[in-house]
Amino acid sequence: MFEALSLPVLLIAFAIAGAVVVMASIRATKLADIIADRTRMGEALAGGLILGGATSLAGVVVSVNAALSGDASFAFSNAVGGIAAQTVFLALADRLHRGANLEHAAAEPANLFQAVMLIVLLSLPIAAMSGPDVTYMGVHPVSVVLFLAYLSGVVLSARVSESPMWKPVETAQTRRDEPEDADEANRSALRPALAFAMLVVLMGAGGWVIAQVGGTFITRFGLASSLVGSLITAVVTSLPELVTTLVAVRRGALQLAVGGIIGGNTFDTLFLVISDVAYRDGSLYHAVGTTDLYWLATGLLMTAILLGGLILRQREGPARIGIESLLLMIVYATAVAVEVLA
Repeated sequence: MFEALSLPVLLIAFAIAGAVVVMASIRATKLADIIADRTRMGEALAGGLILGGATSLAGVVVSVNAALSGDASFAFSNAVGGIAAQTVFLALADRLHRGANLEHAAAEPANLFQAVMLIVLLSLPIAAMSGPDVTYMGVHPVSVVLFLAYLSGVVLSARVSESPMWKPVETAQTRRDEPEDADEANRSALRPALAFAMLVVLMGAGGWVIAQVGGTFITRFGLASSLVGSLITAVVTSLPELVTTLVAVRRGALQLAVGGIIGGNTFDTLFLVISDVAYRDGSLYHAVGTTDLYWLATGLLMTAILLGGLILRQREGPARIGIESLLLMIVYATAVAVEVLA
C-alpha cells in the first residue's frame, strides 16, 4: 500500500504519525504520574514499567514489522538505536532542569537498579552474536533468557522500590517522590488507566505507519537498513520518551523522568526478543552486521555512563549540566557521525 505513494505523501504520513505519537505521549505522562500517586507505585517504578513500556510501543511495532518482512538489520538497529537516542534525551532534560544536576536531584534506588538491569540485558545479545548460531523453533535460546531476565528484573525493581535497603543522601536539591495532592492518592486509578490504554493504542497505530514508511524508504532509495533503523525510525519512535521526559521535568516529577527513560530502554530490549520470534529465517542475532553491533555497544556504553552519573550525583557541571550528560551527548554525536560517514 505504501510502496505506491509519492514521496511528499510518504513524508506527510510519516510526520502525522510522528505527531500522533508525540501528542499521545504528552497526555500519557500526566496520566502516568496520576496512576503512580493513586496506586502508590512510586514515580520511578511507574516511569519504568507503565510510561516506559507505553512510549516504547511504537518502536515495538516498527521492529516486529521489519522482522516479519525479513529485514533483520532494520529490526535490530531500530531497537538498539532507540536505546541510544533515548539515553541522550536525559542529557537534554538535564539542561532543561533548573538547579542541581538532574541525576543528583532525582536520586532513587529503583532507577539505579534498572540501569544495572539494562546493562545485563544489553550484554545478552552480544553473547548471542558471538556464540553459536542455534535456534529452537526459529528462536535463539538467548531470547528466552533475555525475556526471563527482564521479568525477573521487573520483580526485583518493584522490591527495591517498595523496600530499599539503602537510601540516597538528601540535599537541598533532592526532589522527593510525594503525591502533589493528598486527596489524589485516595482516588481510583481505573479511569486514568483506561484513558492511558487508549493513548497506548494510538501510539501503536502511529508506530505501524512509521514502520511502513521506513521500510518504503529502504527499498525505494536503497538506504542501509541500519541507517534508517538507528537514525530515522528509532529517533522518531523515541520522540515520546523525549516529550514525556521534558514534560515530567517541567511537572517536577524527576524520578518519573529518569525512570521513564531507563525503564523504556529496558523494555526496548524486548524488541529483540519479539523480533527474533517474528524473524523466520533463523537467528536474528546472526543475521545482523557489525554496524548493528556498534549501536548495541554504544547503548551499553551510554547506559554505563548514566549509571555512573546516578551514583556520582554531581551537583553542578560544565554548561550547567552533569559531566555524564556531556559525555552522553559526545558519545551519541560520535556514533551518529560514524553511522553517516560509514
